Amino acid sequence: MKREEDLAERPPRVAPRRKKNPLHAAGVKEVTWKDVTLLKYFVSERGRILPARMTGLDAKQQRMVAKAVKQARQLGLLPYLRLG
Repeated sequence: MKREEDLAERPPRVAPRRKKNPLHAAGVKEVTWKDVTLLKYFVSERGRILPARMTGLDAKQQRMVAKAVKQARQLGLLPYLRLG
């Protein structure tokens, strides 16, 4: 009984709004390793690739960004790690 009362008192949960897709807003069709300034937006302070839930990308775009970041790292355009 007490549990039912507790549930009745709680306000309904509201799902958080999904972030706007930054690539759609910028009109970018394809992400390449050459655009380092754009790729830096999707990399954390420590140099890790940010997850799609933080950037607002869909799955296909997240794969494109991850691939481009990895290629840019291989070519020395982006660091693997940022220390300190």
